[in-house]
Amino acid sequence: MLVFLSSCGIVKRTSLDNDMRILDTGIASWYGPDFHGRPTANGETYNMNDLTAAHRTLPFNTLLRVENLDNGKSVVVRINDRGPYVGNRIIDLSRKAAREIEMIGTGTARVALYLIREGDRPVTAQNVSSRETFTVQIASFNRETDAKRESGIVSGSRVEKVTIGNNTVYRVYYGTYQNVNEARAARDRLAQNGITGFVKQIEN
Repeated sequence: MLVFLSSCGIVKRTSLDNDMRILDTGIASWYGPDFHGRPTANGETYNMNDLTAAHRTLPFNTLLRVENLDNGKSVVVRINDRGPYVGNRIIDLSRKAAREIEMIGTGTARVALYLIREGDRPVTAQNVSSRETFTVQIASFNRETDAKRESGIVSGSRVEKVTIGNNTVYRVYYGTYQNVNEARAARDRLAQNGITGFVKQIEN
């Protein structure tokens, strides 16, 4: 059982909290104004005043309790973005979430991540870890026929159906890579042939 203190997202511990599954421990960071209003990895608009977070591999819409191990404060966040990609950090919190566990000033904190609810797909040992796969997104269409037409122009590309909320889109991807640098190199080769795209992590 979780008891929320008003709408701030702070979690009061109960005796049942110990039953929650701990996923990871490590360093958390936060991101704010520089990204406010930009698209997140799952297609939403980033709002630094929401209780959200970025994780490298956890399925979107996973709910986590993030505990600051330095002061014992906790906050519940929803995963809607990818990152962080700096050092060995395990989660990037929104500004509001970071404020709730009092890590704004320090910028980083030692945290533990507890699973509250699985998101768009099951949480497994693989997507909890930092093992990642990347691709290059070339285009996105509302109609599958348009996506297939675009894919037919670019040898080696593929079309994947993606559901975002209540909407379905068809994205054109190129290649699958084990690290971000390989994906960036592929993106640059495409650009030399006049094909624009951007690197993203394969998550759904």
